[in-house]
Amino acid sequence: MRGARGRGARDVRLAHARAGFARTLDRVTVYIDPPLWPRHGTTWSHLVSDASLDELHALARAAGIPARAFDLDHYDVPAERHAELVALGATPVGTRELIRRLRASDLRVTSAARHGRA
Repeated sequence: MRGARGRGARDVRLAHARAGFARTLDRVTVYIDPPLWPRHGTTWSHLVSDASLDELHALARAAGIPARAFDLDHYDVPAERHAELVALGATPVGTRELIRRLRASDLRVTSAARHGRA
């Protein structure tokens, strides 16, 4: 019973978020790769923007993704959220395409920069 209520509330929240997000951005340039990265008993996708971190954060907020999922240039999202994010406007791309777009955007944070070696 509890799960059904939670799912209904989440569906309502998601519908409102979709409507609000659609009003704030005319053209979404947020991308998501397939959930291929195993960790913590699930697989994970990466959510990135090739336009701005503001746009990336806006989609994440609209989807209810917690700020702790942000990792300097992307969000880590579990496999069960993939379809929801695509429905909200994220464009599914392969992992190589996602990395190519992120690098071309100049939003990429390199491994060296992540670890203070840049």
